[in-house]
Amino acid sequence: MSYEEPLSKSAVAISISESPDMSALGLGPEHLIDAMAEVARHLLAMGARLIYGGDLRSDGFTNILFELVARYRRDADLSDEHVGVTNFLAWPVHAKFTKRDVDRLSKALTGVADLVYLDISGQVMSLDDRKKLPPRTPSDDEWIFGLTAMRALMAEVSDARVILGGRTENFKGRMPGIAEEALEMFKVRKPLFLLGGFGGCAQDITADLRLASSSSSTRTPWPGRSSFERFSSTDLNNGLDPEENEILATTHHVDEAMTLILRGLLRLAGRSST
Repeated sequence: MSYEEPLSKSAVAISISESPDMSALGLGPEHLIDAMAEVARHLLAMGARLIYGGDLRSDGFTNILFELVARYRRDADLSDEHVGVTNFLAWPVHAKFTKRDVDRLSKALTGVADLVYLDISGQVMSLDDRKKLPPRTPSDDEWIFGLTAMRALMAEVSDARVILGGRTENFKGRMPGIAEEALEMFKVRKPLFLLGGFGGCAQDITADLRLASSSSSTRTPWPGRSSFERFSSTDLNNGLDPEENEILATTHHVDEAMTLILRGLLRLAGRSST
């Protein structure tokens, strides 16, 4: 019988974006990057497949994640067929792509990431169909509908999601991306791990879920925030008890956060195997 890593059948989504609160917390942007790196590295080592919904900006978190996966694959001496991350591209994200762009990305990310192109309704497009489309500029409505559709699909195909940081201003879509991704996980009642210690939208959500130590988060309004009023920490469904979720919601230490994330995932994996 061949050995399988504990999370080899799990697909774990990662939600991360810039946090406006880092400096106030005594942290810098590098701390958010380090946190993502540790989360990704540990999940990959446990056999999980990573799910992401990045926009492929040259200076964004998506490329950082791809670099982490490529480095992990090299260090682990994995074959080119082993892909560590699936990156979903919402319609408005790739609408401007030319056929040459699609070909270039496919070649560059072979063995590192599977790119999944979605249409405006969140349906998966074949690579051939995508290449046939002429480039165009998406409208504001297409951004809203396309991003929501992508996030709903990602919730369906993910077994759990880890959330940290997140801007609450200057975002595209009907609400901050971190918030909508969390909300979609609540809708399908799947495990959600909230790291509020890095500020941003994730910290706001921990406050709205009345995690005891998160009361310091200001009640700054942003579109969709009232949607979280009907939920509590018990809706996280992440295998952690209330005290553990409070620690996860407030810690600035990624090692502590990662220990809790893995504890919850392994508890859930143990339940599913019995």
